[in-house]
Amino acid sequence: MILIDTHTHLYSEEFKNDRDEMIQRALDQNVKQFFVPAIDTTYFEAMMNVKKRFPEVVHLMMGLHPCSVKPESYQTELDFVLNELQTGNYVAVGEIGVDLFWDKSTLEIQQEAFQKQIQWSKQFNLPINIHCRDAFAETFEVLEKERGNLSGIFHCFTGTIDDAHQAIDLGLKLGIGGVVTFKNGKIDQFLNEIPLEHLVLETDSPYLAPAPYRGKRNESSYVNLVAQKLAEVYKLSVEEIAQQTTNNALEVFKKSVIS
Repeated sequence: MILIDTHTHLYSEEFKNDRDEMIQRALDQNVKQFFVPAIDTTYFEAMMNVKKRFPEVVHLMMGLHPCSVKPESYQTELDFVLNELQTGNYVAVGEIGVDLFWDKSTLEIQQEAFQKQIQWSKQFNLPINIHCRDAFAETFEVLEKERGNLSGIFHCFTGTIDDAHQAIDLGLKLGIGGVVTFKNGKIDQFLNEIPLEHLVLETDSPYLAPAPYRGKRNESSYVNLVAQKLAEVYKLSVEEIAQQTTNNALEVFKKSVIS
C-alpha cells in the first residue's frame, strides 16, 4: 500500500526539533511521497533545505500564497516565483488562490496574483494547487476566466457539493484532509456522491490535524487517518482508497518521477 501526501509544509518551524523523525514516521506508515507547497520568499531557504535532505521523496511547488499578497511586495514576490518556475525544478504552481479570512482589503490584488500564476502554470505545463478560504465565489471567478487546459488540486476542499462539481468540471481534483474527520466538517456528508477518481489525500501539516488529534500538530503520517475515514465513507478497504487516490495524485503530478 502506497499513500501520497499531496500537501504538507515539511519545512514548517513546527517540525524544527523532530523533522527527520516525523518524515520517517510517515515513510514507515506507507506515505512514500510528499508534495510541498510554497508560501513566499521568507520560507524559500527552509523549503530548499528539506528538498536537499530528502531529494527522492520530497517534491516542491512554487507560488505565492494569497495571505502573502501584500501591496508593497507582491510584485517582487511574483517576479521571484516566475524566475524559479523558469528553472524547471518544480512540480506545480502553488499554493495560490484567494483568502478572505484574514484580509478582505487585498481581494483585487489576490485575484490578480492568482490569475497570473494560473497563466504561468499553463505556460510551464504544470498543475496548480489552490488555497481557498472564505472565498469560493471569488476563487471560482478567476478560475472560470482561465477555464480550459486547467489541472491541479483544490487543496483542503471544504465547499459544498455544488462547489465540488464546479471544481471537477474545471478539471481539478479535490484535496481531502483532516477536515473530513471533523464532526462539523460537513464534506463527509456528500463525498460518497463524488466518484473517488476525483479525490487526492493531503494533510496540510502542521495544520488541520485529523481526529483524534484535532487541535494538535498535524504530520504526514496522519494521511493514514484520512484514508481510513474515506474507507468508511466509500465503504471500501483502506487499500482500495490508497490505490485510487495515489493513482489520482500521480495523474496530477505527471512531471514528478515517482517509483
